[in-house]
Amino acid sequence: MANQPVIAGKSIVCGYDDRDVLHAVDVEVGEGEFVGLIGPNGSGKSTLLRALTGILPLRTGVVILAGQPLSSYSRRQIAQRVAVVPQVSGSIFSFTVEDYVLMGRTPHLGRLQAQGPDDLHVAWQAMELADLTDLASRPVTELSGGELQRATLARAFAQQTNILLLDEPTAFLDINHQHEIFELLTRFNQDEQKTIVCVSHDLNLAAQYCQRLIVLSGGRIHIQGPPPAVVTAQMIAQVYHAEVQVDTGPGGAPRVSLIPETAAPEDEQI
Repeated sequence: MANQPVIAGKSIVCGYDDRDVLHAVDVEVGEGEFVGLIGPNGSGKSTLLRALTGILPLRTGVVILAGQPLSSYSRRQIAQRVAVVPQVSGSIFSFTVEDYVLMGRTPHLGRLQAQGPDDLHVAWQAMELADLTDLASRPVTELSGGELQRATLARAFAQQTNILLLDEPTAFLDINHQHEIFELLTRFNQDEQKTIVCVSHDLNLAAQYCQRLIVLSGGRIHIQGPPPAVVTAQMIAQVYHAEVQVDTGPGGAPRVSLIPETAAPEDEQI
């Protein structure tokens, strides 16, 4: 890897209750990379994100953040360095978009310290990046799924961290909003020089936008590398147990198409 890792996991073993989900996982993410985590349901993608931020304790292994063990940081110090965007969920509180984005400033404030003009400036910059300024006064409970996800990303942008970890940022969004979110992440990665790790179930989106893919299977890394080397019919057959055709889509990224088990009779085809 050309760049020094800004976050890494060494021999990570962790899970829930008495069940291990990740088994001796080694992972490194270089500064400025846009990395996609892919794999079938239950392979450990979301668990790996939780492990990398210390939300899920490790049984064995260590996470290294900016050259230091994660355990040497306080939760506030981690939040100043790593922003996490969970899967979309509705808010039960009618915060305005502006107030919702301003929450990203919390790790940079002292106890009982109120947000100031500088925090408001950062929040508006984040809303501008996410194209949300026209919605600043709207309650988040009135946003569409795509708008809410952009607001959640803006809140993470306002956190001003060097690392952004995302868990299925396009879940439940239509195809237009899916590409909109990944275009936004690409700009954030390239223009702001931020490091991004993104869990995705959409192989085509991940292959089109991510610089490197890591495939998890059964709690272990199956393969990793640039999309053309990773997204192959052989890999998908081995990991997803699905028969697919992989060709080259627009821009040169691999494109995956499912092969139907049975084709409709000619007189029924449209």
